[in-house]
Amino acid sequence: MAEGQIQGKSVGTVAKDIADGFMVLNPMVLKRFENETYKTLHQQLRKVQREVRSESFPTHDTLGIRKRNTRLQRLHTALMVLEHAAKEKRIPLL
Repeated sequence: MAEGQIQGKSVGTVAKDIADGFMVLNPMVLKRFENETYKTLHQQLRKVQREVRSESFPTHDTLGIRKRNTRLQRLHTALMVLEHAAKEKRIPLL
């Protein structure tokens, strides 16, 4: 697998795709990843999560609130799946 590439995309793009719901991170997808890819993807997911949280909160826009919370939920779920898989394989992420 090319350095910094997942399915032909950069790791940053994959993290944004996960947040937007275009890609799902599950144990079957993670099987093909190398140790360094786990670390890089973890960093990028945390970065995208910070970016989503730093955006201004849409106080009177219910659809905007729903979209923001859904993105945060997808990122959180992906991080938990990634951290659990890394723990099973004994890959330090930090």
